[in-house]
Amino acid sequence: MSKMTRFYEVGGPEVLRYEDVEVGDPGPGQVRLQHGAVALNFADTYFRTGLYPAQSLPSGVGSEACGTVTAVGQGVTQFKVGDRVTYTGAYNTLGAYSTERLIDAAPLMHLPDGIDFETAAAITMRGLTAAYLMRRIWAFQKGDTILLHAAAGGVGLLVSQWAKLEGLNVIGTVSSDAKAEVALAHGCDHTINYSHEDVAQRVRALTGGVGVNAVFDSVGKDTFEGSLNSLKRRGLMVCLGTASGPIPPFNPQMLAMKGSLFLTRPASADYIADPAEKAELAQELFGHVAAGRIKVDISKRYELADAVQAHRDMEARKIIGSAIFTV
Repeated sequence: MSKMTRFYEVGGPEVLRYEDVEVGDPGPGQVRLQHGAVALNFADTYFRTGLYPAQSLPSGVGSEACGTVTAVGQGVTQFKVGDRVTYTGAYNTLGAYSTERLIDAAPLMHLPDGIDFETAAAITMRGLTAAYLMRRIWAFQKGDTILLHAAAGGVGLLVSQWAKLEGLNVIGTVSSDAKAEVALAHGCDHTINYSHEDVAQRVRALTGGVGVNAVFDSVGKDTFEGSLNSLKRRGLMVCLGTASGPIPPFNPQMLAMKGSLFLTRPASADYIADPAEKAELAQELFGHVAAGRIKVDISKRYELADAVQAHRDMEARKIIGSAIFTV
């Protein structure tokens, strides 16, 4: 019998249930997948709380995992039994917190031999995010400076390393001295402890009063204004997430008043919707990791049965780097 974590109502971590499920045979366009490792992402909490409404209840949780194809449905030609694959998505891949599942073949990517399952679970979404931030979101030039919130988080550690490969200066924000050490070891040139430092003031001091070219902000409500105040004239504000809550409504005139700023709220799905573009980004990502140019740190491993505790730890910001579920 396979196992799956589901929720029947939205709410706190306690609504998650670990249950027996029947998987069955794949239908047209589907494969059956035996998971090797499952990702743990902050976005998983958005579905559980209802910030991202599930299409129906009960609902699975989690949208990223990797494993081995054990059966293929009619019309599936790009994958065969025994293939190692990884995937990430949103609604179209919901249900990753499971030992085995059926899934449409479309979101799947072949996993290179040099990338093991645990590494793949830790980097597929985070790494593709880092890839499009570095390659698609802005025409960065060597010597540009970025402000990276949650620099010791899973995405932050990958972005900072990739940014250094591109010759960028990286200022990272953290919440503790321990996280600062991790961020500095992974490419940050400077760190700011937002628990007792004013981020915008510190950024201005570090940049000679000019500000940064871009801000990558996954925190949201608590950091939004400070992020805007950290940008140089005509800089880019990238809203990646809302860990502290949604950004309140604001008058766009504020962007003009603060220096004709640009603002974007990207969704990964829009940067990997084209299979060719996704493959290109994934190839560069996996190439960097396999060659050791980008290192992957997995700080916590949970059993799938421990999803409640995993969500509590994640929301309490107790996780440094990436965390995964072992299967």
